Amino acid sequence: MKRISAKTVDEAVELACKELNLAKEDLHYEVLEEKKGLFSKKATIGIPDIEDAISVAERYLNDYIAALGLKGEVESRISEDIIHITINCNKNPVLIGNKGSTLQALNELVRLAVRTELGLFYRILLDVAGYKEEKYDRLAYMAENTAREVLSTKIDVKLEPMPADERRIIHNTLSGREHLKTESIGEGARRAVVIKYVD
Repeated sequence: MKRISAKTVDEAVELACKELNLAKEDLHYEVLEEKKGLFSKKATIGIPDIEDAISVAERYLNDYIAALGLKGEVESRISEDIIHITINCNKNPVLIGNKGSTLQALNELVRLAVRTELGLFYRILLDVAGYKEEKYDRLAYMAENTAREVLSTKIDVKLEPMPADERRIIHNTLSGREHLKTESIGEGARRAVVIKYVD
């Protein structure tokens, strides 16, 4: 938890808002200390940070796994301000679901739990026993093949709808390629990447 001190709680909140570039109503904080002496005043507030977000996410996932009657481990790491969480349990397919649908829904629930409890939004990527990493590798390979097809035919190709993290793999794989452009179209669960030929 990040601590910010000033003479009063209001001043500490103001400092935090400036530092984090947030409006006062968007700042979630806890008053940790408030001293009002005759000659000195001091107030300290605590603002949740990425470590708190990891704690909330891990607690949520451990409770979820236990509620399903499963046994598992949850490991987290931070990379480029993204929280990567890997789960390994005795029944990994249960957490993955059909084509990763359960894992995707669980990812959204964890993100929502962190946002609800801390008022913070972090990119959180869940993986179960390397399922997502393997899928990302397959998507990158598919993007390369489709790009070659688009370059040879000069005909745009719309891929199957996929979640944001998977679309990002397509965009990143083909970023900066000559005569190619990627664009996400559609709304919600129907959002998909189009690989386009450009002159």
